[in-house]
Amino acid sequence: MSYITLNKSHYFYNLELIQHQVGSKEKIAVVLKDNAYGHGLSEMAHMAHEFGISHAVVRTCSEAARISNYFQTILVLADDAQTAAPVNAHIAINDIAQIEKLASQTSVELKVDSGMHRSGISPEELSLAFERINARQLKLKGVFTHHRSADILSSEYFWQEKTFAAVKTEVGKLLEKYAMPAVRFHSQNSAATFRTQTSGDIVRVGIASYGLLQMPSSLLAVTLKPVLSLWAEKIHTAKSHTHFKHGYEGVGRISESKNVSTYDIGYADGLLRLQDEQRFTMPDGTHLIGRVSMDNIIADHDREKLCIYDDANSYAKAAKTISYEVTTRLAPHIKRTII
Repeated sequence: MSYITLNKSHYFYNLELIQHQVGSKEKIAVVLKDNAYGHGLSEMAHMAHEFGISHAVVRTCSEAARISNYFQTILVLADDAQTAAPVNAHIAINDIAQIEKLASQTSVELKVDSGMHRSGISPEELSLAFERINARQLKLKGVFTHHRSADILSSEYFWQEKTFAAVKTEVGKLLEKYAMPAVRFHSQNSAATFRTQTSGDIVRVGIASYGLLQMPSSLLAVTLKPVLSLWAEKIHTAKSHTHFKHGYEGVGRISESKNVSTYDIGYADGLLRLQDEQRFTMPDGTHLIGRVSMDNIIADHDREKLCIYDDANSYAKAAKTISYEVTTRLAPHIKRTII
């Protein structure tokens, strides 16, 4: 069967680089949403806890419930089903109307749109949001935003930070007005964490912790190590010749007569189906032959176990997409093992 290995030493190496950048592991919130970007929610939460991380970010309350014992706080980005939320969960408020749906005493964090224009209240709605949060007797724990272009060389990152700085000033006044306790502020994602010094109380690191962050070298001065490797096991080997045509529509050819093998992984397992003109070479030099099928691939080798990739960015390049899509598509049924 296909399987995934997760390199703990690589993960800890990446977290150490992030810790050095922000000054303290207490400022790190690991983003574990969507099955930890396909790496495995439980596995990555366990390792983050072992490293000493106190904060996490997920998408749903059910995700938060599964890892609640590992962290001090868990920010839930896109779910208001409080009945499934553990006591240490903070529900993100993405829209003014959402405030009325939350039960009294729910711990919340307010998302402000500083320029992403995807979700979050506008800065002009801050006063109204505080009025309604106070009226609903919600426990405001944080105020945050999200960057749209921190990973590219432009000035957009800086004007979003400037906008959020003004938001923090206004929030300070509103906290005093309603006699609310202090809250945490955070804006920096993976790219922003390495772009400048920490500007908030925590940073939210996802793709960087998995070792897959890509930025211009002028913005990223460190080398991260990919955590995930995807493997498959052989199910068939046969002698092939140059006149053979392999797979659907016979688009797979080899340049010399040799053994080729079929391996037990396909797009049903989340391996993206490359287009005919897209070629992919695996870490040991083995070539993918023909199309990715539903349950298998063909490769020009006969080894029992084959590493499809040990850096999702390499497969993303072949598929003309991003590593996020490559790893998040990996099926939950694939066994994940920490090494």
